Order: sequence, then structure tokens, then C-alpha cells
Amino acid sequence: MDLTQLWIPATLAAAAAQTARNATQRTLTQTIGTVGATQVRFLYGFPFSLLFLMGVLSVTGEQLPAPQASFAAYLILGAVAQILATALMLAAMRERSFSVVTALIKTEPVQTAIFGLALLGDPLTLPLLAAIVVATAGVVLMSVNPGAKASTLSAGPVVMGIGAGALFALAAIGFRGAILELPSGSFLIRATTTLVWGLGVQTLILVLWLAMFDRAALWGSLKAWRPSLGAGFLGALASQFWFIGFSLTSAANVRTLALVEVLMAQAISRRLFRQETSARELLGMGLIIVGVVLLLVAQT
Repeated sequence: MDLTQLWIPATLAAAAAQTARNATQRTLTQTIGTVGATQVRFLYGFPFSLLFLMGVLSVTGEQLPAPQASFAAYLILGAVAQILATALMLAAMRERSFSVVTALIKTEPVQTAIFGLALLGDPLTLPLLAAIVVATAGVVLMSVNPGAKASTLSAGPVVMGIGAGALFALAAIGFRGAILELPSGSFLIRATTTLVWGLGVQTLILVLWLAMFDRAALWGSLKAWRPSLGAGFLGALASQFWFIGFSLTSAANVRTLALVEVLMAQAISRRLFRQETSARELLGMGLIIVGVVLLLVAQT
């Protein structure tokens, strides 16, 4: 296989690990709250990222690349955006179906294209515009129930889900930018080095925040160390594969292929959480899938 195509299996592995991690974190929100569950993926994932880095260094024999100022800027953008995105995602999952919120977040590839136009000057062609229209139609279809009374419609979870997708898009751009700014090393060492720095910064931010404003959540996450350890490992594993993908191809390509997570989340919703998904929501998911597939085709 061409080395540049390794992003495909890496992305599929990342999507599977992330789906499992999201399901684990969702159960933690009921005991330690949204912020407490958010920091679990970072606090408990950071030690695993160090183990990953030690393994990569021992296998490749490479030296650690020296971070530059531009690396730090991209890293902080990615780290902060991902923290906020995770918090919004978990808050939305407390209000709506696990699979529906996952589908809303998967508007991220479309938003990545928009951010690419606004921040990087990437062209927005007619095929890309078509992808945006189709995916947006899917989001609208999923979020609006024609049979519900106006007073019972809740836009909050929908806004949080789409907002989480936007922040995840910014995080992907930030982390890919950080990987590319490292001056030396193979794609593997640059991806893993960025992962360690990213999780380290995120752990520091959230531990300090909880220590100052929500010590109960911090203590709760420490007491719930068994499920938290599993969520941390799955989060670090997913991030490792995401970063490998980002080191080999554009963030939009990686996040578009990651749409398979919608189907994985649907299976978990039905079997683990026993949540039903309506035909309207399934149709909306289908439109989102078509939209992001169009986006991927337009970029090839």
C-alpha cells in the first residue's frame, strides 16, 4: 500500500475507538457531570500518549522534533477547541439520542470546508457547495419534528451538536497545522509528539479549571477511575490514529471518512442504550452521509 493511503485504515480505526470512548464518557456524565466527564479523556489519556511516544521512539530510533512558536499557536487552537467541543457534545448527548448527536456533529466535514475557505483561502467549488446543501438538509430534517408542537421543540441540543462539530473542525485544523509545523521527523513521530503536547496542555487546563471551580467533579473523576481509565485509553488511542491521518492528508479528508462513526453510533444507540431512531432521523443521517461523500469526491 502507498504510504500516503495509510490515512484510510488509520481513520477507520480512530472512528471505532472514538465511538467506544464517546459511549463510555456519556455514562460518566450521569455521575460526575459534563465537565468532569470531559476532562477524563485528557487526564487519563495523557499517560497513554506518553507510552505511545516511548514506543514510537524505541521502534524508530528517531529524535524528538523541537517545537517552534508556530507549532504552539496551532496546538493551543486545537487543544482549546477540542475541550469545548467535547463538553458541548456530552451536554447534547444528555438531551438527545447518542446516534442523533453523533450525526449532528458529523456536519464537521462541511464546516471544515467553510473554515478552509475563510481561514486558509481554500476554493469553494460548486461540488463543495452541493455537499454543504445536502448535508445541511440532513441536519434540518433530523432536528425538526413536523409532528411536535412548537412549544415542545428544543433547539438547544441541535445547536450544541452543530457547535461541537464546528469546534471539532477547528481542532482538526489546529492539530494538523501543529503536525506540519514540526521541523523534522517521520509522520509517525510528528503525529505522536503532537498528541503528547496536546493532551498535556488539555490536562493542565482542565485540572486547573476543576480545581478552582468544580472540585467535586475533579474528585468524582478520580474516584471513578476504573471507567475513566478505559475512556482515557480509548480517547488516546483514537487521537493517535486521528493524528496519523492528519499527518498524511488534509483534515477534511480524514473527518469526511470519519462519517462511518454515525453508523457505529447508531448500532450502539440501539444495542447499548436501547434508544430508537425514527425513520425521519435515519433519512437525515443518510443525507448527511451523502453530503460528506460528495465533499470527499470533490476533493479527490
